[in-house]
Amino acid sequence: MPYMVTKMLEIVVTCLLIQISHLQCEHYFLMFWFLSIHVTSRPLFSPQRVAVSAVKSPAHITTKQLIELLFSSQAFIHCKSAPTLQHGFLVHVMKYAEQRIPTLNEYCVVCDERHVFQYASMLKPAVCSRELCVFSFYTLGVMAGAAEEVSNGAEVVDLLVAMCRAALESSRKSIIFEPYPSVVDPYNPKSLAFSPKKKSYDRLQKALDSIMTIREMTQGPYSSIKKQMDTIDPLAHPLLQWITSSNRSHIVKLPLNRQLKFMHTPHQFLLTSSPPAKEARFRVARKLHGSTFAFHGSHIENWHSILRNGLVNASCTKLQLHGAAYGKGIYLSPVSSVSYGYSGMGRGQHHVTTKQELAHLSKEIILFQGQSRFLQSRNLNCIALCEVITSKDLQKHGDTWVCPISDHVCTRFFFVYENGQVGDADINTQDIRIEQEIIRVIGTKPI
Repeated sequence: MPYMVTKMLEIVVTCLLIQISHLQCEHYFLMFWFLSIHVTSRPLFSPQRVAVSAVKSPAHITTKQLIELLFSSQAFIHCKSAPTLQHGFLVHVMKYAEQRIPTLNEYCVVCDERHVFQYASMLKPAVCSRELCVFSFYTLGVMAGAAEEVSNGAEVVDLLVAMCRAALESSRKSIIFEPYPSVVDPYNPKSLAFSPKKKSYDRLQKALDSIMTIREMTQGPYSSIKKQMDTIDPLAHPLLQWITSSNRSHIVKLPLNRQLKFMHTPHQFLLTSSPPAKEARFRVARKLHGSTFAFHGSHIENWHSILRNGLVNASCTKLQLHGAAYGKGIYLSPVSSVSYGYSGMGRGQHHVTTKQELAHLSKEIILFQGQSRFLQSRNLNCIALCEVITSKDLQKHGDTWVCPISDHVCTRFFFVYENGQVGDADINTQDIRIEQEIIRVIGTKPI
């Protein structure tokens, strides 16, 4: 049951992300409904006695209105309730989906219980850390295989592995390497080879080092690549599967024509981590207060956790690395150089790219048009571009901004730089030309 509902969420989210027509969205949604009945031999939604408010009849509700209701309603408070058929079949489907989908990500895809120790709501549904669920999740093959991830988004998998490696090799790994992998032993499916209850960073490092480069994986049949990894270390491929399946953010490599040229890196990604419920709250706040764009800098070793737990207020917690001079909250800046400084706190040398180097890099990026671009170095810097609500809660101290409300910050883009280099240090998101370029790529204008 949770798996079927999860697939329905994927269909709706995909429809919204790729912006297909409302008629197509309706087709896919209803197609899944009838498929669920055919596969399970019973309706996906069980009628229970729950009072619902009167709505328009299905004949007068457009698909667009259904989708808008789906993500704007407060029905997620009672997300486990199922409505009656009092108002008709389609309204029954819509009301149940309205209740379940906005908070579906907060529940395990196997046991349908709330996630334990979840810092913040994330976009993609995932299995919980309970051992029985982990066994079911891996042995029943519920998750998408690493082969599919490598074939469809090799650059993203490359980035996820790099983040995992940076966190594991950090001197702060006991704090920031969270979550720790839960991987079933391929030789003994009744036990866990990697478990948060019994951490072994050395064994984990050995398995991670045995994962072949993503570039190599794309050069031949995945089945033969998997056999090679199994020969080297039987835990390498299961670990790769965990790295891809545990990512709870939506990451897509941006094509060259959709990249922000002023960032001067070929490694640009669309990054969305907010679940429907949080995104709905963000949109309401944006209508009330408006929004703008700002950078957030954090060392790449921290992003293994951020992609799985969310961008949270780490002030005065064990996760805090830098001082909170301006109080508690998520630190942002409209000026790139400020956030570059935070992202460069780690290994390697921080180097601000000169104008001549930027010109050379721009030519180099054009040469790689149409080709897969993989990370060549382990010395990486990264920076995120976020959209932030401009309410009175946003504290501005010159070029340093502090947002104490996590729901008022949503990641939009992610940029990676190699060998300690960064882009132009003079980028200011409050510059009208910069803002227009961001709006052109993201397709949404802040109010």
